[in-house]
Amino acid sequence: MEAFLKKKPGPGVERGAVDRPTIGGTDVLVEVKGAAICGTDVHIYEWDEWAANRIKPPLIVGHEMSGKVVEVGQNVDHISVGEMVSAETHIVDQTCLQCLTGREHVCQNMTILGVDRDGVFAEYVSIPAHNAWKNDPDLDPVVGAIQEPLGNAVQTLLPINNVEDIAGRNVAVVGMGPIGLMAVAVAKELGADKVFATAGGLNKTRIELAKSMGADQVFSAREEGREAIVKAIFDATDGNGVDVAVEMSGHPDGLVTAFEVLTKGGRVSLLGVFPKAFEVDLNRLMIFKAATIYGISGRLMYRTWFQVRGLLRRPTLRKKVSQVVTHRVPIRDLEDGYELILSKQAAKVGLLPKW
Repeated sequence: MEAFLKKKPGPGVERGAVDRPTIGGTDVLVEVKGAAICGTDVHIYEWDEWAANRIKPPLIVGHEMSGKVVEVGQNVDHISVGEMVSAETHIVDQTCLQCLTGREHVCQNMTILGVDRDGVFAEYVSIPAHNAWKNDPDLDPVVGAIQEPLGNAVQTLLPINNVEDIAGRNVAVVGMGPIGLMAVAVAKELGADKVFATAGGLNKTRIELAKSMGADQVFSAREEGREAIVKAIFDATDGNGVDVAVEMSGHPDGLVTAFEVLTKGGRVSLLGVFPKAFEVDLNRLMIFKAATIYGISGRLMYRTWFQVRGLLRRPTLRKKVSQVVTHRVPIRDLEDGYELILSKQAAKVGLLPKW
């Protein structure tokens, strides 16, 4: 089959012919019908410090996908050939303390598609049947592929499974990458009163998308500065600040902004991954604010997936999520997709199975 690989250390990816994967008794073989480029894939493409320390070539890259089941293992009885599925990309052992106590999403021995084992930028991929999430048959395959990052947005907004924590509340979403954009849309869909979105730079595509997702106000940190943004949000909330802040940027200034706009006794969820350690004023920003803080890692398996399925059945949310995919390219032009993201022309790039 055809696939895109990181054949050796260094920037870029290469297309090549590789053996079609085989499956074990508890696996399924999926023909990829839709995929998408994630920020992790960009790190691997550019071969930054994280990638150099984590990735062990040769490796088929990519992890966001949906497709059609073409073969099932002999011990699989809940999935049939012909069904459409998406991949929960975190492969867990199902035996460690976390897995056995309802916390599979932080499995001690987790591996990740396209990071620790062969991924999905290929014609076919083998995944454990446990990781195959059945899709509605009429779901757009590219939208099916981005349920994984959409799940990140949902889990960040609802870490305690309490919609009332969002409905009628003021929310700040810090960072307008694809997950941040989807978080804006989900917050509005769940009944948030006002949603404030902050983007780090002057990416006009993402700023306009944030408005399309339903943000009441959108700020550029580079253009307006943190102090002005904090003042504007407090002015717009009768001097109270937001009830919920979700940090998606992975930037130190973004973290500080999330806590500075928070009302006392409010809640912050942290999804963004920071490039290195840095100092922060715990007393002022967290302790004396009596802030509740959630660290978010992936999605709950599989509560979040059920929530995503329900949300995507709402036409308004499904339309907004589709808009986050600003470009769709044939997978044979994968490198063009990377460049669309690196040049800030695209928010999310979908990949079509055209080799």
